Amino acid sequence: MRDRDAPLSAEEIGTLAWDRMDGLLPAAVQDADTRQLLMIGYMDRAALAATLENGAVTFFSRSKARLWRKGETSGNTLGLVSVHADCDADALLVTARPVGPTCHRGTAACFDQPDAPGVGFLGQLARIVAERAQTGGEESYTARLLAAGPERIAQKLGEEAVETALAAVTRDKAGLAEEIADLLYHLIVLMEARELDWSTIRTVLIGRHGELSTD
Repeated sequence: MRDRDAPLSAEEIGTLAWDRMDGLLPAAVQDADTRQLLMIGYMDRAALAATLENGAVTFFSRSKARLWRKGETSGNTLGLVSVHADCDADALLVTARPVGPTCHRGTAACFDQPDAPGVGFLGQLARIVAERAQTGGEESYTARLLAAGPERIAQKLGEEAVETALAAVTRDKAGLAEEIADLLYHLIVLMEARELDWSTIRTVLIGRHGELSTD
């Protein structure tokens, strides 16, 4: 989603289990696009309020005994997308879009994890396409395609769809995989051109779940 989810209300914040850990709640931060687990920190009421107000993920630093905005010295910030409490109201799930590496080691996350499969990688690819839209030059195929506009991108997507359909009945699995990869890439470029992302598509699919389950 390009816009932040609806923030927690004052009433919801007040019902969180602040008293269980001396006013602190663990906050797991997840990449909003790739669903990769980035880091875990702690929030008190003030840190949560600052996060919701400013849109920059902020924690309570137990070692410094003060609020700490992620990236305040490194510039590697976390832009808030949403905050949700767990079923016991004693832990938070924060989804965010990172600017730069999250870990002080210079890695994307503080956890060593295998490459995210499926939509996780598609989210990474969508982020790269968005970066090309801002910084890509004439040498970038992605930038040139975006500059050509949705009509040209749609034409390319249609061509790739036809090639994928033909590959489904004329080529082996490896050949079909190549065509599907081309199709998904051009689909992501079209989504960028029309300001859509995977979270929006996921919401539509979830909304159809009831219909699908009755088919």
